[in-house]
Amino acid sequence: MTRADAFVRMQAMKNPTPLPAVFAALLSFTACDGASPRPGEAPAPTIPEAPAPVGAAPVAEPVPVPVPGLGATDYVPLHAAGTQVMEQIQYREADGTLVTLAGFRPTNRHARERGEPWDAPDVGPGNYFTFPTWYFQNRSFGLVIRDGVPAGRSRIEISLRVNNGTFVETGLSAFRRVDPDIRDYGWKMNVGFQNPLEGNRNICRSTSAREDCMVVITDNWRAPVPGTPLQVGDVIEVTPAPYLEHTADNRAVIDGGGIRYYSFEQLYQVGVGMRPWYGVAPVLDSVPLPASTLLGGEASVSYNYSEEPHRVFQQMANNIGIANTQRFVEGRRLFHTSFVDGKHSESPNINPVFTAHANQRGPRFNNVSCIGCHALNGRSVAPVPGSRLDTLAIEVAASSAPTGVTPDATYGLNVQQRAQDAAAPDYSVSVQAYETTVRTLPDGETVQLQKPVYAFKGPVPAQFSVRQAPQVIGGGLLEAIDEATILNLADPTDANGDGVRGVPNWVINPETGDRHLGRFGWKASKASLRQQAADALLKDLGVTSPVYKSLACQRGTPGCNATTAATSISETELQRLDAYLALLGVPAQRSLRSGYTDGIRVSPEHDVNPALIARGSALFAQVQCVSCHTPQLTTGANHPFAELRNQTIRPYTDLLLHDMGPGLADTLTQGQAGPSMWRTAPLWGVGSLRYVQGGAQHVRYLHDGRARTLMEAIAWHGGEASNSRALFETLSKADRDAVLAFLESL
Repeated sequence: MTRADAFVRMQAMKNPTPLPAVFAALLSFTACDGASPRPGEAPAPTIPEAPAPVGAAPVAEPVPVPVPGLGATDYVPLHAAGTQVMEQIQYREADGTLVTLAGFRPTNRHARERGEPWDAPDVGPGNYFTFPTWYFQNRSFGLVIRDGVPAGRSRIEISLRVNNGTFVETGLSAFRRVDPDIRDYGWKMNVGFQNPLEGNRNICRSTSAREDCMVVITDNWRAPVPGTPLQVGDVIEVTPAPYLEHTADNRAVIDGGGIRYYSFEQLYQVGVGMRPWYGVAPVLDSVPLPASTLLGGEASVSYNYSEEPHRVFQQMANNIGIANTQRFVEGRRLFHTSFVDGKHSESPNINPVFTAHANQRGPRFNNVSCIGCHALNGRSVAPVPGSRLDTLAIEVAASSAPTGVTPDATYGLNVQQRAQDAAAPDYSVSVQAYETTVRTLPDGETVQLQKPVYAFKGPVPAQFSVRQAPQVIGGGLLEAIDEATILNLADPTDANGDGVRGVPNWVINPETGDRHLGRFGWKASKASLRQQAADALLKDLGVTSPVYKSLACQRGTPGCNATTAATSISETELQRLDAYLALLGVPAQRSLRSGYTDGIRVSPEHDVNPALIARGSALFAQVQCVSCHTPQLTTGANHPFAELRNQTIRPYTDLLLHDMGPGLADTLTQGQAGPSMWRTAPLWGVGSLRYVQGGAQHVRYLHDGRARTLMEAIAWHGGEASNSRALFETLSKADRDAVLAFLESL
C-alpha cells in the first residue's frame, strides 16, 4: 500500500472545492490495493449482523428490597434482565476477530487546532467541538473496524457505514505523524473508500455492503521499520473526512445543506477498541487515557486541545455506536429547538426549522427550549437579586407527605413564571436579598455563607423548593447502575456508626404505576431520564409528551393522562431526546499533564498539578467525603444502550438521600425525601463548570445555587455530613487547597 503524503491531504482538506483529480486517483489506488487480499490469503469473511431481538421484550418483575427500613418492600427494576441492546457496538467472531462499530459526526475543524496557530497569541477557541449546520440529518456515519490481529492476522479492515444518503470522496486519515513540523494535524496514511461496485470511485451509500467501502491496514505505519506487523496494544489515530454527494453549486443532493466536513479524531487500540485519549510529548501525540481518569468509563470524553472546555458537556460518549449517533444528533436537535418558532438555538437562520414544534409552548412556561435552562448543557444562570429565576425550577405544594403532594391552588406543582397572554398574572419569582453569615475555620480562615430570601409576585405558596438546573452529563451511566448496587450502599440505621445513613427514594412510574428506585433530580424524585425529560417539558415549557399527555398533569389533576389527544412530543421524539441525554459523555478527569511542545502555551484547563490532585484525592477519602460521594461504581448489563453496560465509572455519588441538616432544608417533601434530605449530587464535571458557565464567578453550587465557591458549598454541609465537614475544616490550608484542586480536576 502506497503511503500518501500528509501535506497533500492537509491542503485538500483546507480547500472547500472537490478534491483534485490527481489526489482522487491516489486515493483510488491506495484503497483498492489495500482492500485486496494478499496472494494466498483467503477473502475476509462477512461480518455477522448483531443478533435480532427474539420474541417480546422481557418484562421486569418486582424484586424484594434487600434491606429493611428502606421505605418499601419491593420494587421493579428499571431495566429487565435480558433487555436487548439498541445497537451492538462490539463483538468477537468465532476465530477471535474483534469487530467494533464506532459512530462519528461532522465537525468544523481539527482536534488540536486552536483559534490561532500554536505559537501565536491567544485569540479564542477552536472549532472542533462545535456542531456544524445541518448536523442532525444525513451527516452521521461510522466506521466498522474488523480487527484480525487478535486472531493472529496482521490485518485490520475499516469500512465506512453511512447512516443516510450518499458520501463521495470521503477520506480516512490514520496514524498521527510526530514529525517536528506537525502540530495541529497530520497523518502518515491518507486514503479513500473506493467502491468496486461504483467503478472504484469513492462513492459509499447507506445501502453499500461493508466490503464495498473498505480500507485495509496490514502493518504499523508508526513503527520505525516499514512493514512491521500490527500487534495487540498498538494505537491508530483515525479521522474520517465526510463529503456528501453534491450538486454543481456545492449543495448536498439529499437536502440542499452543507457538503464537506471534518470529523472526530479518535484512537483505536488494536485488539481493544476505541479508547478515550490524551496528548503526550512530542506534539500532543495520542495515547489511551489511564483507567483512573475515565470518570465515565469508556464513555468518557477525551482531553480537548482546541481550547473549547466550555463545550465539553455537549459531546457524545466516546464509545457510541453508528446508528446511536444518529439517534443522539436527532435528540440534540430537539433539545435545542424553540417551541415558539421551531428554530434551532445554533445558526437559527441556516439550520432547518423544526416546523412541527413551532407554537407548541404552553400558555404558561418558564423557558422556550431545553437549552434555555441548560446553556451549553450546564447549570442555571447564577441568580441575581431582582431578576426572574426562569432558568431555575420552583416546585410548590399546598401540603406534602411521603404519600403524595397536594398541588398549590394557584400554581399547581410548580411556578410557571411566564405567560403567552400579556394580560395573564405575572408569577415571577426572584431573589429579594441574601442573608449572610461568616464561618470561621480552626486556623482562622473565614468563609462567607449566603442564604437566599425569595420574592413571589404571585401568592406565596405554603411549601416550595427552589432548584437550579444541573449539568446534563452522564445520566445514562447513572441510569445503567443496577438497583442492587445502589441499595447495598444504604445504611438506614447507621449500622457502621459513622453518622451517615443513606436511604433511597421510591418513585411511581407515571406510565405503568410500577415502583422504581429514584435516581434523578435534587431529591431523587425521578426514576429515569425519560421521566425527567418529560417532567421538564411539561413544567418548564408547557409541552406534552407520552409520559404526561395533558397540561392538566402540571396541575396534579387525577386521571390527567386519560386522553387520546396527540401530544406535542411524539413517542419517537421522546425516545430520541432520551437517547441524547443517555449518550452524553463525561469529561475525563484532568489529572495528567499533557505533552505540549516546549515554548507552546498550555491551555488553562490542562495547566494542572498531578501530585497536588493525587494528594487531594487521598485527603478527600481521609475526611470521609466518600461516605456519600462514592468514588467508583459499576454499571449493570441490562441497559438498552450497549455503550453504558458494564462500565467502571467514577461519579462520586451513591444516588441515595441524606439528611443535610436544617441549614439546607426547604419546606417540601417528595416521597422519602423530607425537607432536609437531598440526593448526593454527582461530582463528575464539577471542575469544568468554570468554563461551561463562562467563568468561576458565574458558577453556583448546591440545590438552589446559593454557594458561590466549593469552599462555601462544603461549609453548608450539615446533618449527616457534619463530621466530614469538620474533618475537612481541621485540615491545614494547604491540604484544603489540595482537596479543592482535586475537585476542580473532576
